[in-house]
Amino acid sequence: MKRYILSFASAVLGASVVLLAYNRINNFHKFSNDIYNPMPVHQMANINSDALPDFIDIAERSVHAVVHVKTKIAGQYISSNPMYDFFFGNGAQQYQQPLMPVGSGVCISSDGYIVTNNHVVSNSDYIEVVLDDKRIFTAKIIGADPSTDIALLKIDADNLSFIPYGNSDELKVGEWVMAVGNPFNLTSTVTAGIVSAKARDINISSPYSIESFIQTDAAVNPGNSGGALVNTNGELVGINTAIASQTGNYIGYSFAVPVNIVKKVVADLLEFGEVQRAYLGINIISIDQQLASQKGINQTQGVYIEEVYPKGAAADAGIIKGDVIVGVNEFQIKDIPQLHEQLTKYRPGDKIKMQIIRGDKKMEIPITLKNRENGTAIVKSEDISVLGAKFQTLSGDDKRDLHIKNGIKVYDAGNGKLKSIGIQNGFIITNINHLPVTTVDDIQNILSQIKGTVLIEGIYPNGMYAYFSFVQ
Repeated sequence: MKRYILSFASAVLGASVVLLAYNRINNFHKFSNDIYNPMPVHQMANINSDALPDFIDIAERSVHAVVHVKTKIAGQYISSNPMYDFFFGNGAQQYQQPLMPVGSGVCISSDGYIVTNNHVVSNSDYIEVVLDDKRIFTAKIIGADPSTDIALLKIDADNLSFIPYGNSDELKVGEWVMAVGNPFNLTSTVTAGIVSAKARDINISSPYSIESFIQTDAAVNPGNSGGALVNTNGELVGINTAIASQTGNYIGYSFAVPVNIVKKVVADLLEFGEVQRAYLGINIISIDQQLASQKGINQTQGVYIEEVYPKGAAADAGIIKGDVIVGVNEFQIKDIPQLHEQLTKYRPGDKIKMQIIRGDKKMEIPITLKNRENGTAIVKSEDISVLGAKFQTLSGDDKRDLHIKNGIKVYDAGNGKLKSIGIQNGFIITNINHLPVTTVDDIQNILSQIKGTVLIEGIYPNGMYAYFSFVQ
């Protein structure tokens, strides 16, 4: 009997131990679950759709004002060896097939003025504009500015939809924008993104180019060039111009000319036929940590003046080498693209107030801006009817930048002899038949004495030398 009682007691004790262990293990799992799930899981609250811009109305108004620009560059025979032609007469001629570039444009008035990129229409023999409603017009070039890559076209039409100007200076990084254009011949295409950066210099053109682009992540592809960048008020804030890509197609970044630059270029082209550019007469470099340490500058923002040219606007105002530009009128200047962007708003003879740092002092200096010839008058290009082209004299800055002593720039090759042999706008003629050229009169005098082959030597603003020849 005693043995049964002992066995029963052992069983009860064992059961108690098991029960106690179970409770402890169960409590441990509850504690562990609390660690991994300390509170109930909820979905994140939905973003209020009212906080996002509604592009429907903006797109509806903008697509009717963005046009398809189609151009044609006629085929031509080009000498394969100009030097051979000069010494031995015309040699082998290569035929260049006709080109038919396409792009976009933006109506900026109801009576048919259209802004596009200069590279879309440059050297074109024929320009066709297709409106959103499929109507087709022949366009003429009112003027073009290669340095900002802006051209102004005109078609004979009235009551057109147009996009009003905005203010690109007020555009903020992170602000929503919409790109409108005709990529890959797909008409009336809209994409949206944000402003990723401002005052971008991406080095896509010549040393004379004004690059202070608006960078966005709105998708832009070939065919979008010349199209509209629009803000959420439906205002034009930029002209889409370029993409950063190793493939030629969009991979995340696109760039637009700020509309405040566009407005100045358009106004000048309408009033004077060419852009009136204001010059300070200085050589400048951007400030980085290394330069700041070398020059004893207490900041890394601003533009350092490396050299002040005699008789220039800066020299007359008392600006000296070593000054740091930090502002123009009410705008803060952090780097060279911002300075270029602000100066493009002004003409020769305009007065500005420039904020500089000289040593430990901040100063504001009034400056009267000058033209490329160190005067304050409006500069006009000169015509040579025999060549069907317009020319500009070179400034001292131009010659220094290209390390040349003489030359005259082809402002507009027109449709004459120069264009027929392949010379493009911006080309600088330095010599004709080995004789130096400095003025329009030099060209006329030299050509009047030549019977036979004419050899033109020169340089493009990117530093590339080129030779052309023709027989007269």
